[in-house]
Amino acid sequence: MIETLTPEQEDLMLVYAEKWKKIMYSTEPLDCERATEAVKEAYRAINEKKPEIIFCRSPYKGANLVIDGDQSINHLSEKLGVNLCRLFKKQLKNHTVEGLIFKQISYTLFCQLYSQVRSNISYDFFTKKLTEILAPVNSSLGEEYHSYIHPIAMAGYWTIFDFCFSGLKCNPNHINWQALLFFTTQCGWIFPYEKVCIVCDRPRILSFDSQHRLHAEGGPAIQFSDGYSIYSYHGVTLPEKYGKLHPHEWQSQWVLEEENAEIRRVLIQGIGYDRIARELAAVELDTWQEYTLLKIDTKVDVEPIYLLKMTCPSTGFIHALRVPPDINSAREAIKWVNWGVDYENFSVQT
Repeated sequence: MIETLTPEQEDLMLVYAEKWKKIMYSTEPLDCERATEAVKEAYRAINEKKPEIIFCRSPYKGANLVIDGDQSINHLSEKLGVNLCRLFKKQLKNHTVEGLIFKQISYTLFCQLYSQVRSNISYDFFTKKLTEILAPVNSSLGEEYHSYIHPIAMAGYWTIFDFCFSGLKCNPNHINWQALLFFTTQCGWIFPYEKVCIVCDRPRILSFDSQHRLHAEGGPAIQFSDGYSIYSYHGVTLPEKYGKLHPHEWQSQWVLEEENAEIRRVLIQGIGYDRIARELAAVELDTWQEYTLLKIDTKVDVEPIYLLKMTCPSTGFIHALRVPPDINSAREAIKWVNWGVDYENFSVQT
């Protein structure tokens, strides 16, 4: 029974974290023969018969096959994911003092892996986007669930289990663990059902910035072999209209036309405030602290456009919000933006 981790074992955690990052980030095409064998072994581990296996070139295509298919067939994502995770956690706790080492391992690895990877990729794209794609399925069934498994969502658990079972030599249910390990490393996104398993290929492009956020300039941050693409700028998903162009080609006028505040912020960041002010002929009317009231005479609207420019003190990001044309000062604009609350009553300035 393990009572404490040695310094060598603590260092080994980083090795396994890097191993699973590479698996998560892989853009290698699937080996269909190995993936087929992996699906068969995984189904055998949960006492299910071998399903028909359908390969797709993207999760978008896979999700649409699910939507068009027979929804009376039960999905097996919980049996392949949650139930086996519970089994492995139970086995690990038997190898530690009241499960304390498992908690220590879990906390350390989850912090290292999830803070850098899962929070940005899994939620912002894979979970969120696939949930949107699967909305018609969820609606028709009258319940909310995820009927798919993808490596990034499970990698946090598999990193911990792999470290414990392989690195610490804890003894799991060997057959189940090897089957799930093979399944996770050899398949991309999976839609597992009783009679059919849809296996989706890995992306061909997967691009990040220095902070591990999805990011690409002038092209997709994620692209699959069938052309399905996601455009992202420092973690913010962009419409193709913006994403397929380099920020140098973005038009200042888009800042005035874009309704989404987060995308508008990205446009300002990518274009640069100096170019926006120059191209839109912005005139500075008033300033107060980090706030500036601007006026733009443009044919975009029937009346001049007044903007409140705000520079975030902590990040340096520049935000711009449109305010009514009858506002005459930066302080008045701030009050309007904050629903009539005067700046003197601010307890915290943002």
